[in-house]
Amino acid sequence: MNSFRKHRADAPPRFFAAEAAGLRWLAEAEADGGARVVRVTDVGEGWIDLERVEQARATREAASAFGAALARTHAAGADGFGARPSGWHGPIFIGRRELPVGPATDSWGLFYARDRVEPYLDVAVRAGSLDPRDERDARAACALIRTGALDDGEPPARIHGDLWNGNVLWTEQGAVLIDPAAHGGHRETDLAMLALFGVPYFDDIADGYERERPLRAAWRERIPLHQLHPLAVHAAGHGPAYGAALGEAARAVLELA
Repeated sequence: MNSFRKHRADAPPRFFAAEAAGLRWLAEAEADGGARVVRVTDVGEGWIDLERVEQARATREAASAFGAALARTHAAGADGFGARPSGWHGPIFIGRRELPVGPATDSWGLFYARDRVEPYLDVAVRAGSLDPRDERDARAACALIRTGALDDGEPPARIHGDLWNGNVLWTEQGAVLIDPAAHGGHRETDLAMLALFGVPYFDDIADGYERERPLRAAWRERIPLHQLHPLAVHAAGHGPAYGAALGEAARAVLELA
């Protein structure tokens, strides 16, 4: 297999082992028609060898097929909200930032507020990226989410966890996923991140997804809820524009109550 090596001299311990574990966990769903995942050929401390992917232009047909495949990956499930990939007991990362890993739970809201949004608010405030109003509203949204008021009975899904446009490679054979922050989460979270960062043919992806596994009514109205996590992560490290977007998303969440 033609492969290439990613490496980082300053990688935290087990950084690339975590990536490999996430990729292999997601790839387990391929046997049931799940989304294609880049192959890991080898991994070590500070580096990972991956299958080389020959890219092509996205098409509406490929986007629809990817949506259906993503639905099947999500359906493979997880041991709980916040659960690591099966067999992995180390850290999880989103980009270069470590993700908190609390006890897996059957409450999505508790997990999401505790481990995916709140940990980044103080960082964003210290960085000057979150003004007092936006901080107040983000914390209020987290308090609401923590109560379980927005839980919906969905089982934990096997999600990519960092599914922005740059982590979907398009090939002549369809989409290939790379660079996950894989964990047990809510399936709408992956879709919301695709929407946030402008994946090509998002509506076709969503249509393909819903033909395979329909989403709960009004899911588009909940997109801001599921964008709180990536916006909080970006506000912590990429400036006040993301803090302002986080505040707007938080206010949209408060209107859901």
